[in-house]
Amino acid sequence: MSEITTTVAPVPMLDLKRQFALIREEIYAAIEEVCESQHLVLGEAVQAFERESASFLGAKAAVGCASGTDALWLALESCGVGAGDSVITTSFSFFATASSIIRCGARPVFVDIHPDTLNLDPGQVEAKLYSAGAAAVKASMPVHLYGQCADMDRFERFSRDHSLKIVEDAAQAFGASWRGRRAGTLGHAAGFSFYPTKNLSAFGDGGLVTTNDAEMADHVRRLRNHGSRVRYYHEEIGWNSRLDSIQAAVLRVKLKYLDRWNARRREIAARYDQMLVDCRLAAPASRGGWAAKEPVRLLCTLPQAHHIYHQYVIRVKRRDELRPFLTARGVGSEVYYPVPLHMQDCFSYLGYREGDLPHTELAAKEVLALPIFPEITDDEQQRVVDALREFYR
Repeated sequence: MSEITTTVAPVPMLDLKRQFALIREEIYAAIEEVCESQHLVLGEAVQAFERESASFLGAKAAVGCASGTDALWLALESCGVGAGDSVITTSFSFFATASSIIRCGARPVFVDIHPDTLNLDPGQVEAKLYSAGAAAVKASMPVHLYGQCADMDRFERFSRDHSLKIVEDAAQAFGASWRGRRAGTLGHAAGFSFYPTKNLSAFGDGGLVTTNDAEMADHVRRLRNHGSRVRYYHEEIGWNSRLDSIQAAVLRVKLKYLDRWNARRREIAARYDQMLVDCRLAAPASRGGWAAKEPVRLLCTLPQAHHIYHQYVIRVKRRDELRPFLTARGVGSEVYYPVPLHMQDCFSYLGYREGDLPHTELAAKEVLALPIFPEITDDEQQRVVDALREFYR
């Protein structure tokens, strides 16, 4: 088959220029205010964003930092995770989930995911907690993958029954909720990312730690500033992880629109679901398996979860043939994530082998993210589904 070229504009995975065009003047005014003040690091804009984001999430404290990766490390450190400890988490996540644990001197313990949601499987976590060596487990780090909260009912019970600290990896979940409580308030501490691709995004790197514990918040504030509460007096070894005022100013503008943008993402995801079912590429999302006749499987959203669709991800057959086909038709796609963390070369010393986490390993071969951002048009969505239908016809 000859290569297909398209004369229409491609459908990108993400187009930040469309968002910027809508809020350009507000962004410029916010940045100018910081420039005029010359309070460029941990200035008034940072303090205001911390207050506003804590209010938005329903957290008692929010502490800005330099990146989502640092936010996870700071959250773990504030929970007392350190050398000799283990932290149960998922292997099906971005690298920072595991690297932040190792940065604390602790050891990640990878547990399999649930195939219906791709979030950490609470049943597998429970089995691990009752296995040999569980005494060293200090914390669990559930990841709210793609914008859907993990089953926090179960993790709260694990915290009570096993004296575990729960640190939410909420990097993809600003605005998501579980039973009406927003991500960032469901554990002892949480880490968010404001990388430019996120639902709430900065003009570079940025992160946030949230907690309902005032002492932990104070600890994070020291740690992000070289372990110092008073300039040049250092109580502990911290790190330089301060949030720039310009990033905070941008985030303050965007925070006002976030609920609206997240609602639009939910509409887009629901439309994808319906379109894929209507053209018989997928069956309606349901728990417990994948019928062999459909080439696409929809992920489940748990009834307790308010999903904000940082990514719209499906499971597909013949994925590695499908992706170049979509590219040739101008349709963007991405794979989150092609190599599970337990199979990464840098973590080989942990001793995991292929087959240890079968659901995780299979998902890595099947997941595909389709274009989703608030400004995507109905016509662009139709082109995405038409390309999928053409491939599987």
